[in-house]
Order: sequence, then C-alpha cells, then structure tokens
Amino acid sequence: MSILFLGFFTKIQAQQDAQFTQYMYNTLSVNPAYAGTSGVFSAMVLHRSQWVGLEGAPKTQTVNIQTPIKKAFGLGFSIINDDIGAGTIKETSFDLAASYEISLGREQYFSFGLKASGHILNVDVNKLSGYEREPVPAGRVDIDNKFSPNFGVGLYYFTNKGYVGLSLPNILETKHFDNSESSASKLATERMNFYIIGGYVFDINDKLKLKPATLLKAVRGAPLQVDFSANFIINEKIYLGAAYRWDAALSALVGFQINDQFMIGLAYDREITDLGKARFNDGSFEAFLRFELYTNRNNCGCPRYF
Repeated sequence: MSILFLGFFTKIQAQQDAQFTQYMYNTLSVNPAYAGTSGVFSAMVLHRSQWVGLEGAPKTQTVNIQTPIKKAFGLGFSIINDDIGAGTIKETSFDLAASYEISLGREQYFSFGLKASGHILNVDVNKLSGYEREPVPAGRVDIDNKFSPNFGVGLYYFTNKGYVGLSLPNILETKHFDNSESSASKLATERMNFYIIGGYVFDINDKLKLKPATLLKAVRGAPLQVDFSANFIINEKIYLGAAYRWDAALSALVGFQINDQFMIGLAYDREITDLGKARFNDGSFEAFLRFELYTNRNNCGCPRYF
C-alpha cells in the first residue's frame, strides 16, 4: 500500500502537532505553563506507532523533563520526533519551557508559561513507496533539514484534585515550498494549534478513584479534535480506562505505578473511520515510562495524578 494516502502532492493548508492518546501524562508537550507544577522532578519517554500494518504510517517519539526551581519557577525541556512515510517526512522539535506560579490560596494555583522552540524538517520524496510520477525538479519539493524557530504561551490553573489549561504552543506559522508558483507551492504550512485541557480526580472510596480528562485541539483548516478519557485508579497502583476521540477512534488505557518513582502506561487505539476497517490497519499503540523524584515542595500533594 502506497503512502500516497497522505496527500503528499496536494496542498496541505494545515499541519497539526503530534497526536497522543495518553495526553494526560504528557501535558508539557502541549502547555509550557505545566513545567514544574507537579512539584517533582519528572522525566518521561513515550513512543507511538500509528496505524500499525499500514506501510509508511507515522511513528512518534517524545522525551520530556520538567522540574520546579526555587519557590515559584519551573523549567521543562522536551523533544518530539515524527517519522512519516518511512523516512519521507522527518520532523524534530526541541522545546524549552519556563513557568511562573502564583498561589491563589486554599490549595489553588495559577501558572503562566513561555516556550522557545526549534523545528527541523527533512523531506525526501525519493523514499515515497510506490512513487511513480515524473521526476520532481531539484530543490522544488525536497527539504534538507530546514530549521524554523518558534515560541508559545500557556496558562494553567490547578489544585490537588483538578486542573484546566489553555495554550498556544506554536505561534509562528511557517510555510514550506513557498518559493514557486508550481503545484508544489505552499505544500505544507505549520498552523497555530490551540489547546484546552482539563481533568479531575474523584474519590469513590479509599481504594478506588476516577480520573476523567479531556483535550480539545483546534487548528485552522482541520476538523476540531476532541478527546475524552476516564481512568479508574485502584489502590494508587493500577490505572484502567478508556478514551474516545470524536469521530475518529476508541482507545483502551492501562497503567501501573511500579513504585514511588516509576510508572508505565500503554494505550491501544482503534479507528472508527473507514481507515479502521482496512485489513492493513491493526490500530495504533502507545507506551510510556515515567520517572519522578519527589521533593519537599509544599504544594506537592503526593501522590500526584497529573
């Protein structure tokens, strides 16, 4: 099956940020104001394989580190790597986030965050599987590790039980292939992605909690993405849940808190679109490993759930 389903040779008016099903554990990737607000030093690695069985389907890896510093400041660093079309399109983003936190009293906090980032894009049309069109003029489509700077902002309100955030991770809109009047002109444009996130932890009894969460992502030129999820937390150790991406996918979630420092999580998505019915699509998989080092910071209501 050719990777041409990506619409690579059509004008793409909106390019979205990387997509994660376990967004509730990966908040730093979408909101710089989250940096340091967990009150602990935290490091996480995550891998996502999209549409397994489909040749050239996207693969994403992310690494993020965040920690509080001094009393009200936080720092975070993240790397996101995307590979689409078995090397046809490779994107790598490096983000440095800083936040400032204000106590509102009664265990309520508000954080403002800024992010500086760099984006590296590499496009090699020759790696497209099944590409049989006429040769593309040199320099017209291929991109050799093009670097683009960017910056973003975020707001984040949280307590020990819940949170809500609003963010714009990439403000600058970078255009690629915009130096020609050919059909390849403006082939891809990095659009602004607006995010709203939220979640809460409900105590059902001493051994069971319910943690619903949601993410809304809006970008001009693409459908609104709405994600809902709910996890049951059993004995502070086992996380079992499900997620729904509006008109797109259903997901199963499972996590295990190995000890105070380490947590692992897995997710499986099944498309509910026509693509999910294809025999060459075995769904999407995610896996993450998180490490946390607790401190004596006053607003760390350990254990933390977000």
